Amino acid sequence: MTEDKSVEPEVYDSLDGQVALVTGATRGIGAAIAAALAERGAVVYAGARDTGDVTADDQRPVRLDVTAGRTVRAAVDRVAEETGRLDVLVNNAGIFQECNTLDAMSMDTFDRTLAVNLRGPTLVTKHALSLLLEREGGRVVNVSSDLGQFTGGQMGGAYPAYRISKVGLGGLTAYLHGEYASAGLIANAASPGWVRTDMGGPNANRSPAEGADTPAWLARFRPGSPGGRFWKDREPTAW
Repeated sequence: MTEDKSVEPEVYDSLDGQVALVTGATRGIGAAIAAALAERGAVVYAGARDTGDVTADDQRPVRLDVTAGRTVRAAVDRVAEETGRLDVLVNNAGIFQECNTLDAMSMDTFDRTLAVNLRGPTLVTKHALSLLLEREGGRVVNVSSDLGQFTGGQMGGAYPAYRISKVGLGGLTAYLHGEYASAGLIANAASPGWVRTDMGGPNANRSPAEGADTPAWLARFRPGSPGGRFWKDREPTAW
């Protein structure tokens, strides 16, 4: 499928008065996304398993383990109680566990990877939807990967657990668009590229700020912007 490269969505310059929740916000791409949204004026809840790891003065640390439903519910409840709204959810938390081909993969690795990378975003989104749907133009941004592209022969080369989890994340994105776009929700996924993080390693060709650029841009989409797409470098790309 050929993607339309001419899409130029309207975006908010300022996020003053808006509220964002970012999972996995303590380091790497998540921390950079949270910082970018805070710089635009958003009230940013920085999700972390250990809130002591959130050091930014312009963010609100919130305990959130995407594999633990009670912390997810508590985090969303806190956002609702303190602000009464949620405009942006960025599902960034993820893990990458090294594994070779499927025949050699441990099912423990598979189960853990899907628990964090797919079940986690699904769970957080489930609990956040009531707030996101209160106003037209609520946004869900799912941080995916080039390794989750399943068209054009992209799926070879090991790492089956990670690849399959990110394909599933694309499915979640498409479902959210299909189910809730008519209610005003804008759900998109983004590839940050190969980024110098604990996951990406020191030889990656992008900084966390560069990796955060497209997800943070998607978080600024105005009502009526496109959804249900996979983006890289601010352009739609094939799933």
